[in-house]
Amino acid sequence: MFKTLFILFFLSLMSFNGMAQQRKNIEIKDSGAFGEIDEEKYPGARILTRSDAGQVHVYHDGIDMYCDQAVLYGKENFVEAYGNVKMVQGDTITMIAKYAEYSGKTQLAYAKGDVVLTEPSSVLTTQKLFFDRAKQEAFYNEDGKVVRDSSGTITSRVGRYYMSKKKYRFLKTVELVNPEYILTTNQLDFYSETGHAFMFGASKIVGETSTVYCERGFYNTNNDTGYFTKNSRIDYDNRVVVGDSMYFDRNRDFASASNNITITDTINNSIIKGHYAEVYKSKDSAFVTKRALAISVQENDSIYIHSDTLMVTGKEDNRITRAFRNARLFKSDVSGKADSIHVNHQTGLTQLINLSRLSKKDAFAVKRRPILWNLTNQITGDTIHLKSNPKTEKLDSLIVFENAFIISKDTLSTDYFSQIKGKRLVGLFDEGNQLKQVNIFKNAESVFVIRDENDEFVGLDKARSANIEMYFAEGGIYYYKRLIGSEANTYPEKDIPKGVKKLKDFDWRPDERPLGFDDLFKDDPPLNLPIIKGLAPALPEEEFFDEDLLNRLEQADLESKPKLRFGDARDDKPLKASRQIPTKQVRDDIKRANPNQSKPINKVLKKTLPTLNDTIKKKE
Repeated sequence: MFKTLFILFFLSLMSFNGMAQQRKNIEIKDSGAFGEIDEEKYPGARILTRSDAGQVHVYHDGIDMYCDQAVLYGKENFVEAYGNVKMVQGDTITMIAKYAEYSGKTQLAYAKGDVVLTEPSSVLTTQKLFFDRAKQEAFYNEDGKVVRDSSGTITSRVGRYYMSKKKYRFLKTVELVNPEYILTTNQLDFYSETGHAFMFGASKIVGETSTVYCERGFYNTNNDTGYFTKNSRIDYDNRVVVGDSMYFDRNRDFASASNNITITDTINNSIIKGHYAEVYKSKDSAFVTKRALAISVQENDSIYIHSDTLMVTGKEDNRITRAFRNARLFKSDVSGKADSIHVNHQTGLTQLINLSRLSKKDAFAVKRRPILWNLTNQITGDTIHLKSNPKTEKLDSLIVFENAFIISKDTLSTDYFSQIKGKRLVGLFDEGNQLKQVNIFKNAESVFVIRDENDEFVGLDKARSANIEMYFAEGGIYYYKRLIGSEANTYPEKDIPKGVKKLKDFDWRPDERPLGFDDLFKDDPPLNLPIIKGLAPALPEEEFFDEDLLNRLEQADLESKPKLRFGDARDDKPLKASRQIPTKQVRDDIKRANPNQSKPINKVLKKTLPTLNDTIKKKE
């Protein structure tokens, strides 16, 4: 009989110990006294107060809590901690506050009053904080601040910390303040160990020399580099860079962009387009390739330059555009083509240059001399300089160095051309941007069609002299004279000798002439742009107060409900496990805090970006 009773007692003891171990009740490690009891104020609780030897110390399943006073509810496995509260989880997480409470049943901690959560890489401060030990996540919804030495200070209205991932998610009015810049966004996913930040929704990074805007982006706060997609742009003082995908390096004042790039010079009223670009702010330079196009926006007639590669250098008051490899220029009254075109925006000098050093195998080498078209005139030479007035936008003068050659097709026949050639050419333009005077110097030769007052063919005039001076009116030559050592012959049509119609090196090239904006690209190879994967959109994660946590709270409250009602104020007290949980309306507001990533950039751009693009679209 005794043996049977002993076995039953032993089994019941094991069962009790197993249940206790499963529940893992909050343990008292140290307290000033065994504990006071105040059933009226704290029914079913033991009040523990610190002693001269130290604070009250309680423990639960790997977390230590220290405070000046603790109210421990044994049945509910719940503790309230007052005064200099400190909670320590292992050797990685420490939280201090003025007040805290913790449920051993739900493993949910709640702290308020100057709350500081410290982990190895950052420090979080707020006034109210929830800490779910089951999921190892912390959450605040009434303003918080995170400090990381190398990254700066991050503040937000709502925040969440994932301890296993060392990741913060900040929502609503997010701001990262660094000595070098201020980052603002709708949502910031921040990894405290690496300093990597992911931005979602309308975001800005404002520094002393640059402003970045994007609606999806990545920023490495350790080395100050970033990658931005979705309506991304970078403002560098007087330059605005826009592209599908952008890379940014603050330390080097460098940015690169891929696909659908536009670089706007807000001071010089110019735009560069292409599909790959590099911008060096400190060097005042920009490099653009892949169907590169430079546009000098003018009130009456914009100038377009297209080439394989464009480079723009110099400060805003002394900027130079260089177009390399198969460069082409178009304006309504002037167009041109050369291996390279250089434009000095301060002086108004445009140079068409032949890069003779290029290999014959170079696909972009133009093995023919630079060429310029003005109305009916084709002008070629080894190098051509076109001078304009930067303020009035009017053409001023033209100089052709070495092997100057002008050809103008006779409008009343198919096989006659007026031609002038010499070593050097100097031309002047009238107010309508038409050649009004041309001087040919050294070894000048000419061939002119002579017609009577009825436009009947009279003869072909061929001459040579040291120099030639000509004057134009209404698109034709109305006066010319030969200077020094003139030799001339006029041949009737039936007596024109073989080879007289065309001067040596005659090269008529009408098919190369751009007649409109689209002709600038007609000889370009097919453009195959890379597919940019970019950054994935923000994925909605489970709410902090998810179904699992709410079920734990509900179960804890259910177990804590008294079996009998007291018939007094104790019956109306809220149940402890769930009493701090925000209302459903507040939780729904938090859920809606995720940014709407489909907001257009247009309104943002129009505040700061001039309407240069609109001007170009109208002209195109």
